[in-house]
Amino acid sequence: MNYLRTAILLAGLTALFMAVGYLIGGQGGMMVALLIAAGMNLFSYWNADKLVLSMSGAHEIDERTAPDLHAIVRDLARNAGLPMPRVYLMDNPQPNAFATGRNPDHAAVAVTTGLLEMLSREEVAGVLAHELAHVKNRDTLTMTITATIAGAISMLAQFGMFFGGGHRGSNNGLGIVGTLLMVILAPLAAMLVQMAISRTREYSADRLGAEISGHPEWLASALAKIDRAAHAIPNETAELNPATAHLFIINPLSGARMDNLFATHPATENRIAALMGLARTMGRTSYASGTAAARGAAPRGPWGGSRASGPWG
Repeated sequence: MNYLRTAILLAGLTALFMAVGYLIGGQGGMMVALLIAAGMNLFSYWNADKLVLSMSGAHEIDERTAPDLHAIVRDLARNAGLPMPRVYLMDNPQPNAFATGRNPDHAAVAVTTGLLEMLSREEVAGVLAHELAHVKNRDTLTMTITATIAGAISMLAQFGMFFGGGHRGSNNGLGIVGTLLMVILAPLAAMLVQMAISRTREYSADRLGAEISGHPEWLASALAKIDRAAHAIPNETAELNPATAHLFIINPLSGARMDNLFATHPATENRIAALMGLARTMGRTSYASGTAAARGAAPRGPWGGSRASGPWG
């Protein structure tokens, strides 16, 4: 089902890409856009994960340099019945994370330094379980390809601002008005696609991630803390590449730009409520206790304190 959804998404984004090309250069521009889109689709399938990781400033870390983080990922992957993914670190003060890769055998999870500094070990495990849920659900292919192509559409729209305004040929007929509409609507159309694939996907990954870790309250606590920090700590890398925003567990954009007109994630409070409902059915910790770390009452994780019980001890 995910492969069919990906194919439909690629077809839709390709059509949008061609429409932007038409507005810029008429029939010739549309054909050039088709050729570019075809090459981009092929490239994206095989290399979009590498491109997204590079755009996010992520670098791979091994078990020697980050043994605790690797241990968490390894044990959670075992719980989920997944191969061990590659682990990446982003030097970024905002706590956040995402997963990428075309399938579970070529998956990667990336976390920011801010996530490790601000969250407890339990909360980090909750976040990583959520990201592994995306891998298990095979969401990452759709998410990563969308980030790549939507980013390209936004770039093409900006290109049209400088070179499309002077087009007056009969093939187009829209002139400066068409160019302005294209510059405004093309990025928003790409953002709408991102929004459509994000909302239900996040709820599903929250639930499966909670089942993987066995502690829904860990993820609920992490979401509360990340959401609060994301509004206070800018993510400059994400601001420069807003098409990647839907990849992250919490929207990393500040809202200061037009790119954030459409939310790419469900309301955090709704996600927390769903997780705590799941925690109650599992007989786990209450919400007040589960979010103590978010209020600063709980000890830090391996990057600053005690370890919690769980599959890693």
